Amino acid sequence: MKNIELKVVAKQCCGPKDCSVEPAETTKHEAEIANAELPVAIIGAGPIGLAAAAHLVNRKQKFILIEAGSQIAHSIRKWGHVRLFSPWQYNIDKTARTLLLKHGWNAPSSDVFSLGKELVEQYLKPLAELPKIKPHIMLDSQVIAVSRENIDKMKSTDREQSPFVLYIESEGSTKRILARAVIDSSGTWSNPNPLYASGVWTKEERSLQKHIVYGIPEFTEENKSRYEGKRVAVVGSGHSAINTLLDLVKLKESNSKTELLWIMRKRKVDEAYGGEENDQLEARGELGSRIHRLVNSGQIKVVTPLKIEKLSKIGEQLQIVGTVAGENLEIEGIDQIIVNTGSRPDFSFLREIRLSIDSATESVETLAPLIDPNIHSCGTVRPHGAKELQHHEKDFYIVGMKSYGRAPSFLMATGYEQVRSVVAYLTGDFEAAAKVELELPETGVCSVNARPVQAGAGESCCSTTSETASSSCCN
Repeated sequence: MKNIELKVVAKQCCGPKDCSVEPAETTKHEAEIANAELPVAIIGAGPIGLAAAAHLVNRKQKFILIEAGSQIAHSIRKWGHVRLFSPWQYNIDKTARTLLLKHGWNAPSSDVFSLGKELVEQYLKPLAELPKIKPHIMLDSQVIAVSRENIDKMKSTDREQSPFVLYIESEGSTKRILARAVIDSSGTWSNPNPLYASGVWTKEERSLQKHIVYGIPEFTEENKSRYEGKRVAVVGSGHSAINTLLDLVKLKESNSKTELLWIMRKRKVDEAYGGEENDQLEARGELGSRIHRLVNSGQIKVVTPLKIEKLSKIGEQLQIVGTVAGENLEIEGIDQIIVNTGSRPDFSFLREIRLSIDSATESVETLAPLIDPNIHSCGTVRPHGAKELQHHEKDFYIVGMKSYGRAPSFLMATGYEQVRSVVAYLTGDFEAAAKVELELPETGVCSVNARPVQAGAGESCCSTTSETASSSCCN
């Protein structure tokens, strides 16, 4: 077999003119011009993603809105029966409102508390139907990867000048879409946390889905027999768990054999009640007050602080094994478990993006000191925008509930402020991006836990006009 000789022919240099470097095919400036013609890609057509679209429309920017569900606000529709504790005043983005009013929209009363399905039907659906938004929405489209065009995570040369490429599974095939920037507002609702205190998913838990539900179930005529007259355990201590328990109490009223267990990891059940009458969101405070009364009356039995370590099936019922203050505890005879232990972000499709994520909260790194419950349990977070939401990857942003990672207490109004600032920054309006245009109601409760608060953290947590809240706040 004849050898093939490969020769590299180098250009001979006789002087400076001969050795001048030839210009690159595409200069940085040319790349920026080319990228400017590309759309901004928004992942997730929920309240925050649609608000981002509204702001891009307002600034005459191209965009594409990608939604995995068959309809917009797919996740909210799953808890459409739940009433929000914040009134319409805090649930409508200002720019979106302006666009809607131009098209003859009838705005709901600002002080009314809507159900999740009303939020969709009265606000999000009309917003998505606007002529300048609807043509740019892709439904049934799952983003499976985000990267830079022809550049993997390791490569730095020309990285910032290269457009993003999104790989999307839609209509049975994989599509590639180029974008000049990416706003990930995909949320966390579809990624619930597991039952175990360790935060680990096990084969045992996954195999018992006939007995376990995640989220806030709607107790319709079809499924209430699953819980009525049964021994039901609700695991979790946040507003989702409280809403679930309040609905279960109604079932208990019609069937006294219904037994309710409230399992949580908090040291004392009082910690789950929140600010109650001190909460500036009256409906949120009332949730805590109502559950407080039900616990005191004995209608709900509380088990805390229980750290669940094992789940087993005995006959047709479940057994929970865990520890309380270091002592083993077994709870048997459970028919159904409703898990409200929060949710976590999905970063699997962002493997090729250089993220800036806090290792504990899995939030955007800069936000972690403001929302980490290990530092404080404050209901109000300092307003923040593009600056705080920046990642190592230029022009990539995570907004909305996903920006908080595993941390709780995210409010829609916070997400609206985030996208207002991010869109302003992406359009070069740095002054508007740096502005603070958000006022949030205080929870009426704020406390410091084991870790010391660094200088300045108390201010971001506790800046309040509520005298009662301020007196109990961290500083």
